[in-house]
Amino acid sequence: MQSIYQPESGILDVKYSPDEQTILIENPPRFTWLPVQLENDQYSMQISQNKEFTPEQTETIEHIPYNFYTPNSPLEPGTYYWRYSLLGSTDWSEARKFDVPVNLPNTPLPSRVERYKEVNLAHPRLWLSPDQVEQFKVKIKENPQHCNWSTFYEKSVIPWMERELMPEPGPYPENKRVIKLWRQMYMDCQETLYAIRHLSVAGVMLDDEKILKRAKEWLLHVANWDTEGTTSRDYNDECAFRIVAALAWGYDWLFHHLSSEEKGLVRHSLRRRTEQVADHVMKRSKIHQVPYDSHAVRSLSSVLIPCSIALLDDAPEAQEWLDYTLEYYACLYTPWGGKDGGWAEGGMYWTTGMAYLIDALNLVKNYLNLDYYKRPFFQSTGDFPLYCYSQDTRRASFGDQSNLGERPGLKTAFNIRQFAGVTGNGLYQWYYEQVKAWDTEADQKFFNYGWWDFPFDDMLYLHDFPEVAAIPPANAEPVKWFKDIGWVAFHDKMDQPEEHIMLLTKSSSYGSLSHSHGDQNSFLLHAFGEPLVVRSGHYVGFNSTMHKKWRRQTISHNSLLIDGVGQYADGNKILNKQANGTILEVVSNDEYSYVREDATNAYKQTVPYLNKFLREIYFVNQSYFVIVDSVDLDQPGSVNWLLHSLHEMEINDQVFKIEGEKADLEGRFIYSSSGNLCLDKNNEYKDVDPSEVEGLPKEWHLQATTKKANGHRIVTLLTPNRKGEKKYVSYFMDDQDHGVHLYFTENGKTFRVEVAKAY
Repeated sequence: MQSIYQPESGILDVKYSPDEQTILIENPPRFTWLPVQLENDQYSMQISQNKEFTPEQTETIEHIPYNFYTPNSPLEPGTYYWRYSLLGSTDWSEARKFDVPVNLPNTPLPSRVERYKEVNLAHPRLWLSPDQVEQFKVKIKENPQHCNWSTFYEKSVIPWMERELMPEPGPYPENKRVIKLWRQMYMDCQETLYAIRHLSVAGVMLDDEKILKRAKEWLLHVANWDTEGTTSRDYNDECAFRIVAALAWGYDWLFHHLSSEEKGLVRHSLRRRTEQVADHVMKRSKIHQVPYDSHAVRSLSSVLIPCSIALLDDAPEAQEWLDYTLEYYACLYTPWGGKDGGWAEGGMYWTTGMAYLIDALNLVKNYLNLDYYKRPFFQSTGDFPLYCYSQDTRRASFGDQSNLGERPGLKTAFNIRQFAGVTGNGLYQWYYEQVKAWDTEADQKFFNYGWWDFPFDDMLYLHDFPEVAAIPPANAEPVKWFKDIGWVAFHDKMDQPEEHIMLLTKSSSYGSLSHSHGDQNSFLLHAFGEPLVVRSGHYVGFNSTMHKKWRRQTISHNSLLIDGVGQYADGNKILNKQANGTILEVVSNDEYSYVREDATNAYKQTVPYLNKFLREIYFVNQSYFVIVDSVDLDQPGSVNWLLHSLHEMEINDQVFKIEGEKADLEGRFIYSSSGNLCLDKNNEYKDVDPSEVEGLPKEWHLQATTKKANGHRIVTLLTPNRKGEKKYVSYFMDDQDHGVHLYFTENGKTFRVEVAKAY
């Protein structure tokens, strides 16, 4: 039998899965393959218990519209084979074998026919059904504090009654994007979303004609904006996401208060704007083939879910958009993590991504009774902020961050509370309560105000999910490995902020893709309430010189340069993904925690003569850190060992000291195979436009440079101390023919580190 053409998966493409190497994490398996044609594919697929695909042991599924599929029922444990073909063809792909183990979570997706059988097409549909609206009305009449309704009404409804209608945003000068104007435009559109959504919900809940009239004024005003203009998807996608969501909520909740003509006006704008986003996601970006488009993936949540539900019986395309999104969530989501719950783009982008996804999944759960939270990623993703974006830390997570310099904020806490409600995990609720206690002025911060409204979010959560008792993380894991993204977090006393020590390191298969940076084998250190080793730079804006020339580049991170050159972190997505790293080993025992990581690939494009860069980090006795760096080169070269701090370093020969407000750090280069390192410091941002950082605080950058050699072994001792205290860690070296050993002693405990043979 002829075999169907199967293009080879590139580094950015979805993979052929499952196969013999696939370790399934849920049942049924998620099936993915590369498309046979570029457009209009329709597939058949067979799942069989034998490789001959005999009819009695084979299930055939037809009319699969895309190159991914989730079955509508679990498979019995055992061995299976699967293959696919173009619909109507007898040419099949190669058969791939996979095993279904016992006791996997059952997470099937109902078929396209089954998932709509119980759907109620009455309005409203977003959040509450008509019956639930009537129940809510009764409860808030009896108790205005029900689900914090009174707070929502006071803070998120009343302000928009007297506010002037928002003018349609004007274009950029010469239609060239300006960061300041871009941000103001989307914040204006966010306020417009607030006005329409909140007035519409409040007007219906209170049967208040004055509020309903004002909500209609806002809605019809925005429905008249140019769908192809400054708030279109291709001109400013952040504006587009907000405006189309506003139209969806207004159309849905005000449906019975609009005339036929008014419905037609709003529906036309809503449908066209949703079409723009769907066209980009499904036809241009094709995130079902190449899933690493951060904004396109987010627009599934912020646009396609609410808008498709609102339009479900009013636009023929709406069910197609909704089906695509539901099937993507069931199969391909998330491209940024996996079973462990990690998020490769970092803590702030976990916050953004999860915020919109939570909104969308809750809408789907309420309207279609589909519970995506049962998938393994959602059961564990609360661990990611808990361990990698800890509530008491600053500047202690990787990736782009708009709140750089502050602790994780209230929206991160709202997100993790959602997963407390989903899983019952009290650690997540503890995180939420800790952040809520300090972040009392969150509403007006630009990275919150332009993105979400806390009283509205709080009201929805309190209605939909149970309160969970908080549990302090006294027994948090001392080392947490997120295998899905290549991040490792070391912790001691997470539940005691003034005693808490955290070191975070990464060597990720995602490389510098999307909002990740050229920071493989880098680390961050926060101790005793103080950021001691930070990722350097300020959040000016995406594609500013600070972003492109400094923050994305290795020079701003705590890793290595080779002959002054860092990892690839420029604009080619393929090279970004190839510039990756790997966590090779993680160990935790009573004496120490340990990670061994490999960032060699990250330099292949920029330093082709690098053969190896391994970094080992030991956290000994929950007290001090030993870092062993191993570099092998094809030609003599020097290594620049980098470290960044908010405070100026004091340098004395092979020792540097950082004095913070609550804690200090002493660093010692106790071994270098090429001889003593040359230590230097500065507080400049190389290649950054000075106007972008004018008036911003300076940071300090340490470079410790080796002599030239074909190989380097560098051992660094980092000792964090509470302010006014000091640990005494003594050490000596045993240099024998078989290699170099270092011995560290603190409080009578001796720890031995093996270093490769000296050069």
